[in-house]
Amino acid sequence: MLPPAHRLRRAADFTAVTRQGRRVRSGSVVMYLLTEPAGGTSRVGLVVGKAVGTSVVRHQVSRRLRAQLRLRLDRLPAGAALVVRALPEAATASSAALGRDLDRALTKLTDKLAASAAGPGARPGR
Repeated sequence: MLPPAHRLRRAADFTAVTRQGRRVRSGSVVMYLLTEPAGGTSRVGLVVGKAVGTSVVRHQVSRRLRAQLRLRLDRLPAGAALVVRALPEAATASSAALGRDLDRALTKLTDKLAASAAGPGARPGR
């Protein structure tokens, strides 16, 4: 379970992150990241829609994603708001596969952030 201080709860927060944040798809998840310049506690929210499956399947996917995200909270920038949207493939993915998808997406997002912080034309890792 995610600590209460790290949960994204309000619909307005979810909307802001999905509309204004950076987006990356990796395997069975789509991740949106919006950073706050003031810093603070990073927060995470999940979107597991009906396309993923029945109520039981959606709750299983949510539990697996929450457990995997809890292990990765330290990788988020201070004050970041992260929304993870599960795609239908997440219904059959194992916890390990979801963890790999989250790792890949986080790496892509942090690379994008580093590139935008370095300025136009800059490439991460160079």
